[in-house]
Amino acid sequence: MGKLNVIILRYLSRDDFRVLTAVEMGMKNHEIVPVSLLSSIASLKHGGCNKILRELVKHKLVVYERSKTVQGYRLNYGGYDYLALKTLCSRDVILSVGNQMGVGKESDIYIVASPNGEQYALKLHRLGRTSFRNLKNKRDYHKHRRNMSWLYLSRLSAMKEFAYMKALYDRGFPVPKPVDYNRHAVVMELINGYPLCQVHELQDPSALYSEFMELIVKLANHGLIHGDFNEFNLMLDDQDHITMIDFPQMVSTSHPNAEWYFDRDVKCIRDFFAKRFNYESELFPTFKDIRRSYSLDIEVSASGFTKDLETDAELLHPAGPEDEEVEDDEEQASDEEAEKVEESFDIDEYRHAILELEGLQVSETPAVTQDQKEENSDDSKEVPEVASTPGGHEETGKEFEEELKEAEDECPDLAELSASNKEFKPFRDSDSLQQVAEHRRRRTDSEATMGSIGSCSTIPPEVVRQKVRRQLTKQQKAAQRRRLQKGEANLVTKSRRENQNNIKSSMESASFWG
Repeated sequence: MGKLNVIILRYLSRDDFRVLTAVEMGMKNHEIVPVSLLSSIASLKHGGCNKILRELVKHKLVVYERSKTVQGYRLNYGGYDYLALKTLCSRDVILSVGNQMGVGKESDIYIVASPNGEQYALKLHRLGRTSFRNLKNKRDYHKHRRNMSWLYLSRLSAMKEFAYMKALYDRGFPVPKPVDYNRHAVVMELINGYPLCQVHELQDPSALYSEFMELIVKLANHGLIHGDFNEFNLMLDDQDHITMIDFPQMVSTSHPNAEWYFDRDVKCIRDFFAKRFNYESELFPTFKDIRRSYSLDIEVSASGFTKDLETDAELLHPAGPEDEEVEDDEEQASDEEAEKVEESFDIDEYRHAILELEGLQVSETPAVTQDQKEENSDDSKEVPEVASTPGGHEETGKEFEEELKEAEDECPDLAELSASNKEFKPFRDSDSLQQVAEHRRRRTDSEATMGSIGSCSTIPPEVVRQKVRRQLTKQQKAAQRRRLQKGEANLVTKSRRENQNNIKSSMESASFWG
């Protein structure tokens, strides 16, 4: 979670970002991604994945970890920043990164510029810092999950903040204009102002106090409570215009603790004005003053609104004992399906991420037809659809069967002649049998193979094709396994050589000093 350094970004190649994306995809269901999985996802030739991983570790974009059971790599915030910045650059949203403006308990903010020369604010979410780790009690990102990566939680936080900001900006609230977001990075309008905590004098404290209270009530009338409405998340410009920032912790007015959050926001503003500007007022809003007119919390899926809707549904449609059992089974099945979907690796999503990094539009990519999807799904089974010949497909098998049918139709009298010849064997005496034996000794290998082919004509062609396909897939998997083992062996050999050199140098130094 160090400082953002974008100097190396311009020197990274296409293969570097391909390996970074492979590590990101592998971390969906792996805490430490093994090298064999990375090589299969990135699909680089000649062991190039190991070379690139060494360079990425040197630049602190990925981390190598080794335990008793597994050894591999994991992505850190440096590599995640590079993936987000590369995607935003390919979308022509930002072109350069400037100085750091601020640091919070869960984010870093930088000044960035667009290709048109406009300045924006880039917010990089950094969940998992020591000052903010009790996330299960303060956020609802986990939902039904037990363990999650800090990178994925940061991504959820950025997605929520962008959704809140866009919904509030469209309804005229004083928030920065949202521009774009990717992964854990949010690009927004750069506000020319100061945080309220840095302001020590006001021309009219009472008017500003009233504006803050009206803003809290307006949010509540739309179904939202800020949850962290204090002097650190409010900004003022030279004309004392208010701008509200930091939205991931917003909750719905239907939340069980909504009144407590509302009163805390009001108390924060009252205490700050009393301490800083010596202004106290007996007029302040309460939770009972809310007159809800909009359901913005349902639109942006704010925390807490679903519980109220579930209680209403239970009152309208009471469930019996049988329904409860069915609902429990359905919930367990849905949870299992959700876990399976989360653990499954989608190669289409990996290709989509690679195209975004390269700056290509997704609509320009060739569409995958239904036949190709079926073939890809069949490839993952035990009997993949590989042709029996190097350049053939299923069409060759179909043509072969059609030719056999046509031959049977044209010559119906010639069917099964080999069986009839075996039934009516000619008379053989001792002389003729001796001649037949001598003739068999002179037969060539090609004639023997032809005879063997003719004897195997009773085997269905589908079984032959399946055997050939199975053999080809075994050969391909063995070749890939040898290639991966060779790359891992190089890493082990390198580490052993370094250990030997260290031992040798230490022995030489010990002998030098006596």
